[in-house]
Order: sequence, then structure tokens, then C-alpha cells
Amino acid sequence: MTDMTDSGRTGAATGDKDIPDTSGGRRTQPGRRGGGDPATRGRTTIADGVVEKIAGLAARDVVGVHAMGSGLSRTFGAVRDRVPGGSKSVTRGVKAEVGEVQTALDLEIVVDYGVSISEVSREVRENVIAAVERMTGLEVVEVNIAVSDVKLPDEEDEEPEPRLQ
Repeated sequence: MTDMTDSGRTGAATGDKDIPDTSGGRRTQPGRRGGGDPATRGRTTIADGVVEKIAGLAARDVVGVHAMGSGLSRTFGAVRDRVPGGSKSVTRGVKAEVGEVQTALDLEIVVDYGVSISEVSREVRENVIAAVERMTGLEVVEVNIAVSDVKLPDEEDEEPEPRLQ
């Protein structure tokens, strides 16, 4: 069996450089200038709004979540959504506090009638934590959920979907 460090293929795909050692063999070193851990070469900051968007989309993915936000914010949002050029606010009903390595979230949701509120809340919490931690690398320390309303089957939506004609 041939030793990979002596086969001439060392670093070909990874960008590593061959460096001779004093014993006549070769060892590899990452092909980076300046050395050191890349994590220590700068700082990444994540805005509250970024975390709010991720959390809002993750919460809406859960079956049983009818809408996000209080009745008043949904009403204003529906008006804003109808303005030409306006778009649906994915951050409605989400508030994030982002630190350097941790974040905390407050969500306000409307659930569909007949679903288990405790089960929907658990699923929202799990989905939001997984999405935020995966996409940002921040530790989610808490997700507080306030259920502000229940959508009854015979109620009209405050935010009707556009109809195709």
C-alpha cells in the first residue's frame, strides 16, 4: 500500500502545500497565508432582523400556525401588503434580541381551531431553534411563545390570499 504523502497527490484537491521535514519525508500544511484559525481573523455580526426572518419562516412552517402577530399588527400588515411594491412581512409577530453568541426570541402566533396549542408551541419552538442555530451558529437561549388568537373555521381571514381570475 502506498503512503498518500509520498504519492505526489498530497494536497492536489485541497490546496495543501508539501513541506519537507528534516527526516526526508513530507508533511502537509493547510495552504493558507498567515496561518492560524480562520475563526480568529475577523468578526461576524448578525442583525436582529436576520434572526427574526429566519424564526418567522420557521414558525410558519409548523402545521397549526395560522398567522403571526397580534390582531392589530396583522391588520396593519394586511394594509401594508396591499400597497404596490409591498410584501408580506415575515418578521410580523417575531422579536429577537441578538448578542455576540446567543439570541432570545419572542413569538406571537395565531393557531388554527382544533389543534393542540401545547403541541403546536412545542413544534414551533423546536423548528425555530433548529433553523436559527443551523443558519446563524448562535445559541438560542429561549423562545417565548404567546398565543394571541385562535382562527375559527367560520371566521374570514383578515389577510385574504390573492385570488387568480
